[in-house]
Amino acid sequence: MPNFSDLGLSAPILGALAAEGYAAPTPIQLQAIPPVLSGRDLCGIAQTGTGKTAAFALPILQRLAAVRQRAAPRTCRALVLGPTRELASQIAESFRAYGAAMPLSTAVVFGGVPIVPQRQKLARGVDILIATPGRLLDLIDTGSLALSSVQVLVLDEADRMLDLGFIHALKRIVKLVPRQRQTLLFSATMPRPIAALAEDYLNDPVKVVVAPSATTVERVEQEVVFVPSDRKRDLLATLLRDPVFERVLVFTRTKHGADRVVRHLVSAGLEANAIHGNKSQPQRERALAGFRDGHTRVLVATDIAARGIDVDGVSHVINFELPNVPEDYVHRIGRTARAGAAGIAIAFCSDEERPYLRDIEKLTRCSLRAIPVPSATAVLRSGPIERPAGSRLSRNGSPPPRQGPAASGRHSLPAAGTKFRAGKPSAAGSLPAFLRRPSPTANQRSPRHINQHSED
Repeated sequence: MPNFSDLGLSAPILGALAAEGYAAPTPIQLQAIPPVLSGRDLCGIAQTGTGKTAAFALPILQRLAAVRQRAAPRTCRALVLGPTRELASQIAESFRAYGAAMPLSTAVVFGGVPIVPQRQKLARGVDILIATPGRLLDLIDTGSLALSSVQVLVLDEADRMLDLGFIHALKRIVKLVPRQRQTLLFSATMPRPIAALAEDYLNDPVKVVVAPSATTVERVEQEVVFVPSDRKRDLLATLLRDPVFERVLVFTRTKHGADRVVRHLVSAGLEANAIHGNKSQPQRERALAGFRDGHTRVLVATDIAARGIDVDGVSHVINFELPNVPEDYVHRIGRTARAGAAGIAIAFCSDEERPYLRDIEKLTRCSLRAIPVPSATAVLRSGPIERPAGSRLSRNGSPPPRQGPAASGRHSLPAAGTKFRAGKPSAAGSLPAFLRRPSPTANQRSPRHINQHSED
């Protein structure tokens, strides 16, 4: 098995990796680090949680450290752009950890916090700047930053960075960066129109695809529950009463929807917190810290967390509402099954959301296994979800092989209007075995890989 020393990384980086407990590179790191070290442009596509951040952070640190050059005031040598504050913060943490033994400075800037401390940090110049586009342009427009010294430009979660929400800001930024630069694009999904647009930013790039674009993490067991919209909150409370749901991310489509779910869970006696764009930055940081530290078992989030949360031990991801952009589903469920662990993703699907489910299955080339839902009465009694006939586990408790559309035995989705089958009540809190399966412990994950500190 290859190790990081085989990739030509320097002693300070190898020492930092050893201190972090990392030994073996993931496939995206193995294929991306050498061409990035050589100065090539690169477009990297890999599943969420497979270590894309380290795939660009490690070679950038080594290249910058090899040239004894101090960043001029109000400039940066490497610029990393991400779509969310949470993602930007986690990328910065990765750079600091991997470059702990190197004389390189790192700064992170994003909105929602005072801008003056960020201006003061940039006044001295920084080697590596991680930023969200909006705050970056604020700093440029006020003369606090110039991009004329950028040697490396990175777009993390490139599909999101190149869509209509960011493209105008990105075009402004790219015009301010020197033409002679190295450009790196990384993402788990790359829709065809976005891929065509990305070609405008890359010069003779190396393309690294370690899994088909938009494939979901292999160790995530994916299930779907067909449930009316007005029964979703009761069903969610039923599931979360079982302690097997150790650390759970619940995704909604809207900010107000996330708040409503939290209020319902709290009224049902379940502790939960919300994170979304209407929360202040301190509120978002407290909610994420509480979830990461284990003080909060359930975090309800919008898609800002689909690309910006890297928390070990997320046992379940629940799509309370299916996303209307299928790529977001890939990023959502990638919050579990990270760093070699297993995870479970459950999607609640109402009749009106069936088109979203079809789009997700088409994109991921994977049909979700349907499980029955209790009746409304059973839900309110905290009755169990009945294990569907024919779902079996191997003797060691591992999930059955994931079936794609070409595999035999593909599950056919119930037709619209199908009545929801109630499970037989038994002991409160009992769940199907495939929903109770624990994630592997840390000592079952050897050799350890660097997890992605993303996306999305």
